[in-house]
Amino acid sequence: MTKTDEQWRQLLPPERYRILFKEGTEPPNSSPLDKETRDGTYVCAACFQPLFDSAHKYDSGTGWPSFFDHLPDALGTKRDFKLIWPRTEYHCSRCGGHQGHVFNDGPPPTGKRWCNNGLALEFIPRGEALPELRT
Repeated sequence: MTKTDEQWRQLLPPERYRILFKEGTEPPNSSPLDKETRDGTYVCAACFQPLFDSAHKYDSGTGWPSFFDHLPDALGTKRDFKLIWPRTEYHCSRCGGHQGHVFNDGPPPTGKRWCNNGLALEFIPRGEALPELRT
């Protein structure tokens, strides 16, 4: 999927655009998705690709929605050196939208904490149709 930066800017609200395509971060405890507990699917807020199943979500206590696993082939990673120590950030594998960072302090069975910006996601309750992928 390829859209220009300007196309994404016109399509998304400013804060979503900043997080997804300028690799921003929202304040902790600012997203209602952090406390979302219903069954469903979390999709990329930019292109609507499914990224996480609610069965993999847990309360990490960090103030951001966190998951111990993701859907197959949904995410790509790269090293981030914006802070003093390197981190691994991850993006939607379809549109490249920045989602968050992955850490090695999560629960079993993976030991991973996929720490996501709530504004980078949309939650679709189980039983509701997933949105069509953006083209």
